[in-house]
Amino acid sequence: MAEVVAAAKERNVPIRIGVNAGSLEKRLLEKYNGVTPEAMVESALDQIKLFEELSFRDIKISLKASSVPLMLAAYRLLAEKVNYPFHVGVTEAGTLSSGTVKSALGIGILLNEGIGDTIRVSLTGHPVYEVRVAYEILKSLALRQRGVELISCPTCGRTQIDLIKLAEEVEERLKNLKKNIRVAVMGCVVNGPGEAREADVGIAGGSGEGLIFRKGVVIRKVPEAELVDELMKEIETI
Repeated sequence: MAEVVAAAKERNVPIRIGVNAGSLEKRLLEKYNGVTPEAMVESALDQIKLFEELSFRDIKISLKASSVPLMLAAYRLLAEKVNYPFHVGVTEAGTLSSGTVKSALGIGILLNEGIGDTIRVSLTGHPVYEVRVAYEILKSLALRQRGVELISCPTCGRTQIDLIKLAEEVEERLKNLKKNIRVAVMGCVVNGPGEAREADVGIAGGSGEGLIFRKGVVIRKVPEAELVDELMKEIETI
């Protein structure tokens, strides 16, 4: 360990201390009668002490668990005891659907409480989706802006357009756009523009036609088949 620390010092490279709920020391499992936040924190503190004894404090801590309540409790407890940066995430969170929910809850709650310096989304899927989910978490908390924030409403009795297909098409066409703007896709021309007035630009579908609006103000009416193309043209002017 001393050799690793010496090499890190020489190269000015930080070291991450990672505690995983699935691989805790046997003595801690026996002491705490299983995996608990206290066991995870004690494991982290033991490792932190080893580095501090070597006068190395350029470290970052992660406390990984697949259980959101366990992960939250462990990070909160450790945050009361040390002032090192934290790398937060829900490990082995699951597939794209369930894993996104668990990651958004676990990471989002901690970040909103001011706990966490870097994040990792862990999904059973392509790493590209992990990055996208991570950015959406940060955007939702207004911690980082990169690209479009899409606002879209659920379907209801007033919807007279294939709103799901429309929203998915808009999302796909905007996924690589770097502009920090809000775009709304609404299913109703009656309430859509008003409800999405905070959006920079948006569309609201009707029966065979729809509206293009900016900041809640209707700009023009266009045929349904041209809605997305006209929206993209409007975005280009922003």
